Amino acid sequence: MRILGAAIVHEFSGRMMNIHPALLPAFAGLHAQRQAIEYGVKVSGCTVHLVDEGMDTGPIVVQRCVPVLSDDDESALADRILAEEHRALPLAVKLFCEDRLEVAGRKVRVR
Repeated sequence: MRILGAAIVHEFSGRMMNIHPALLPAFAGLHAQRQAIEYGVKVSGCTVHLVDEGMDTGPIVVQRCVPVLSDDDESALADRILAEEHRALPLAVKLFCEDRLEVAGRKVRVR
């Protein structure tokens, strides 16, 4: 994983998306599944967001939820989240390609 420089982010502003294995703004950065388990949350998931200059701080396009089970380890939770990532990212790309995303500050509205 790499953080893009400000010049790249500005050049492609509003046209780059990232997928993160947590329900942002919770558990940004690395090891999101481990963070969720250690924190004791009951629900986690994934977030597709627009890329900005911060780490996992861009406006949220799509989120999907999964339960965090009492016997989950990092791998089990990651597998469950990955299945939802495979649904969330294509949906976000489809909405973008159909020009259905309206961004106003931090909020993304689907038309």
